[in-house]
Amino acid sequence: MKCSATIFAKGRRSRVGAQSCSGSPAILSRAAASEGERVRPRLRRRALAGAAGGAWPWHELAAAKFQVAYQEMKVRTSCVGLQNLLRGLSCCVKSYSKHHRLQTMCLHTKIIPQKRHILDCSGSTCTHRTAATGSILPWRFLSCKEGTKIPSKRKQNMSITTSELLYKNLLKSEQENWNGISARYEAMTERIKAKLEELHNKYTFNLGSPRIRFGENVYFEENGCIFLSKADDVDEGNVEPLFSAEDLGFSDAFIQRIRISPDQRHMAISLKSENSEEATCVVMKLGHFPVLEKVIPNVFNFEWATNDVLYYTSQKNLKCQNVFMTTFSNQKHTKLVYTEQDARFFVDIYCTKDRRFLTINSNSKTTSEVWLVDCRYPFKLPTLVQARTKGVIYHVEHRNNELYILTTYREPAEYKLMKAPVASSGMENWQLVYALEEKTKLVDLEMFSDHSVLFLKNAGHLYLNVISFVSHSVQSIKLPTWACEFELESHPEHTTSTCYFRLTSPVHPPKRFAYSFKENNLIEQAVQEVPITTNCHTTRLLAKSKDETLVPITVFHNMNSKELHRKPLLVHVYGAYGIDLNMSFKEEKLMLIEEGWILAYCHVRGGGELGLRWHKDGCQHNKLKGLYDLKACIVLLHELGFSQPKYTALAAASAGGVLAGALCNTEPELIRAMVLQAPFLDVLNVMMNTHLPLTIEEQEEWGNPLADERCMKYIKSYCPYQNIKPQRYPSVLITAYAKDQRVPLPGILQYVQKLREAALDHASRTRKEGNWMPNIILDIHANGSHCDSSWEDALSEVARHLAFLNKELEEVCSLEHDTKSCR
Repeated sequence: MKCSATIFAKGRRSRVGAQSCSGSPAILSRAAASEGERVRPRLRRRALAGAAGGAWPWHELAAAKFQVAYQEMKVRTSCVGLQNLLRGLSCCVKSYSKHHRLQTMCLHTKIIPQKRHILDCSGSTCTHRTAATGSILPWRFLSCKEGTKIPSKRKQNMSITTSELLYKNLLKSEQENWNGISARYEAMTERIKAKLEELHNKYTFNLGSPRIRFGENVYFEENGCIFLSKADDVDEGNVEPLFSAEDLGFSDAFIQRIRISPDQRHMAISLKSENSEEATCVVMKLGHFPVLEKVIPNVFNFEWATNDVLYYTSQKNLKCQNVFMTTFSNQKHTKLVYTEQDARFFVDIYCTKDRRFLTINSNSKTTSEVWLVDCRYPFKLPTLVQARTKGVIYHVEHRNNELYILTTYREPAEYKLMKAPVASSGMENWQLVYALEEKTKLVDLEMFSDHSVLFLKNAGHLYLNVISFVSHSVQSIKLPTWACEFELESHPEHTTSTCYFRLTSPVHPPKRFAYSFKENNLIEQAVQEVPITTNCHTTRLLAKSKDETLVPITVFHNMNSKELHRKPLLVHVYGAYGIDLNMSFKEEKLMLIEEGWILAYCHVRGGGELGLRWHKDGCQHNKLKGLYDLKACIVLLHELGFSQPKYTALAAASAGGVLAGALCNTEPELIRAMVLQAPFLDVLNVMMNTHLPLTIEEQEEWGNPLADERCMKYIKSYCPYQNIKPQRYPSVLITAYAKDQRVPLPGILQYVQKLREAALDHASRTRKEGNWMPNIILDIHANGSHCDSSWEDALSEVARHLAFLNKELEEVCSLEHDTKSCR
């Protein structure tokens, strides 16, 4: 098991990069992860506390009453009726008197004592009546017409039971369908799995896990265990085992994160199961015989403020809004330090590289706020850096009693590095240190004692910009042209003279590099002798979209391939949350290149490849631009002789399913097949359901159709589920997860049913023309959460995807003399 584990961005349906087991993550990596990633700012508010005398807090009572009301009204009702009920619940505040008796007051009636007309459906028919604004309305006060017959409660309960039964039957039917059809791909799947395992062992097995170095001590993880060695001497005779997940009963979990206390007497570890979004934090007391000291469930991230004071964030229902402090001294105690009450914001914590401050970071998708905990005085209240300002994102590092602030403040609204004194940190005192060039993506920033390293992307190429705080100079280093992605290594010791990182691409295994601040040069580290494939050609193109915007495309193909117009093409797309397409190394991509495939990565608007503006131009009321970009990319590829529609497939995951599904509705003739992993396909219904954990948080990405009718119409214009119609669709394989909290399974089931009906309807109308009937297949995994599964499950899943694509595109085989790609 690898130590580096995939985590989710703060975004509902996005997954970003990796959270390293080693020391403090770089500043943007942990911001993205606070998906989470999520990827991953707020006024400090008093935490909710329970009332005295054992009574329930008002918010728990409100939630309990809501659950009762919701179960009674869980029938087919209009959205307006549901809004009436929710409006009543949200306006009612329950509080405790000094005698601890529960009291209820309506905020609206205290402010504006107005009456409003409603329909009273409490009898057998609906009649008009009035009620005070903000009143809690019974479930029968819905938006039906006057005189409508109301079914009895018995019939309502029967409707609920019938609905649940239909869902179970539909789920069972899909599982039986997959069991019957999967045999078609079984032989090819097994051959592909064997090939992928071979490539995995060849290229990634010997890369080694990230290491944490503290002076002479080196900590590293391997196969669910954590070891300690001296001075990089990892010979078995000189390695000391510190922790085993299996020995503590976490055999099904992987190690996601490691934090060592400054005095190296405690170690905090997060363990995560593939079936859960939440992690468990295990704290070990180190020594000759390491001892389990504490287990903390439902933790997102954590940092040591001092030798024996740990801060951590709790996660529940994909939300992270509370920060706790726990001590491991003689007097052990835990207390709540910070609570965020705005559902749009996600909280994480981070320790600055010099360990002077622990930062409490509250981020929405467009705004942020940071609070500082002085690690010298960990029990003091946090202090505010800058109150949240709408549209301003910022992250904080520290050096020599100054805060270095990575922020979008001031025009242009791209990241820039600024600084301010700790004692006067308000934005009126922020001074510019460095600003990025136009259309440059800041991937991450690492702070050192005398330098700062910016990891950048520009026009598809990777760069390092090294800022010297001593000479006040900036040195730019262009990295190898084959590189598409950074993999950052952690540097717990900020005084180090070398910055380590890895470069990779979809078809190039990670290669380690080091930049020496003393020598001012880049050094390639020879970690292993496995040669990197050299017969793959990388091409970077620009496609002109509908509004003349130039959209980058990265293309990979085998240099020995001839007649590229007859080769299979696999197109990749994402285009959401300002997150780049994942272009790290994957064995299956290298295998496809070796077998003659062409790989294309379309960096459409909505992603982050060209900076923050690129994301803004593809979110909310600009979502259709991403669809136009995708179409332009595929058309250009075909025009330039990279395959043709009947040999073209499309791959997308999570929020990438929006653009992929929309393309299938608008331009189905451009592709022959499509594979989707945990796809987001019903934007409209999800964004109108505020009971889902991330709907409010994601209004900054998709818009708020409940409050804006224009937004509702716009979402409906591109939403994949809403625009299915009878026509010739490509074949589709969808992988879904039964325990997925981000993209619930019922929505995918409904999409598949509707798509099949539309395809069948079209085929029946055009039967005389010999029309082709697509395969529309749903593969449901009982284990695994959103796009997150074990290596073994992921291997099988990828092999099935490739077997499906090969079967669908096997027409290519009859046109080629070399049928290697069919095998």
